[in-house]
Amino acid sequence: MTVTVSKKLTKLKTNLMLLSLLSMGTLIFTQQLFAADNPYQENYKAQNTNQLKSANANPDTKIEIKNQKITDNSIDVDNVRMLENGYDMMGWSGFSANEAPADLALDYGRAIQADQVILYSKHEAEKNKSADVKSNVKSNPDEQDLHYFYASYWAKLPMPLLGVHVVKLRKLLTNQQAATASANEELPEEPGLKVIAVIKSSPAAEANILRGDVLMKVGDSTVNQQAELVAAVKRYAGQSVPVVLIRNNKEIQVTAKLNSRT
Repeated sequence: MTVTVSKKLTKLKTNLMLLSLLSMGTLIFTQQLFAADNPYQENYKAQNTNQLKSANANPDTKIEIKNQKITDNSIDVDNVRMLENGYDMMGWSGFSANEAPADLALDYGRAIQADQVILYSKHEAEKNKSADVKSNVKSNPDEQDLHYFYASYWAKLPMPLLGVHVVKLRKLLTNQQAATASANEELPEEPGLKVIAVIKSSPAAEANILRGDVLMKVGDSTVNQQAELVAAVKRYAGQSVPVVLIRNNKEIQVTAKLNSRT
């Protein structure tokens, strides 16, 4: 009798385990379906390959919804604002759709542990509406519901050693130079690194380094590439160091008290 009960219990446990595994498989499949239905996730492009992460272990993801029309200038202004406030872009999503609820953008922001999501949307049919009226062409009803969605995802970073975001500039060609240049030919580089954003309350801000300045030297180190700037600020971490820059076509020098690596 004891043996019979034991066999029944074993069979019952086996059946329950199989049921549990099937349920788990169903749950995983459901989650995958949900992910596939999130256009913000499907169209996400990482900004860099450094796997940027928030300084907060468990960020409380917020979303900012922009109601104005999307323009390159409005996005640039917001990007600079976020950089100046100590954030860096993790990545972005851009796509056209009839509908893409903001909650889905927020959900994906939470999934990648972003601190901030900025969402823009634009009614694409509006720009063609006046042209359709003038030409007496009836608009497609589906097109009237078409919107362009753009979401950027941001991580709050620890205060850096210096506190600038820079880009490498290349020289502008004259019309004659452009006409003779090869399509695959790279433009010659300008010396230095142009500052596109200065983080608030950073050593760079305290030293009065401004957006638009061109950094030339940090201490004894010439900085013509971003890697050279990174190496220089690490070398002088925790020290007061002279910074040579170009502002309004004039060379000036400021002193920056760099943060320590610790």
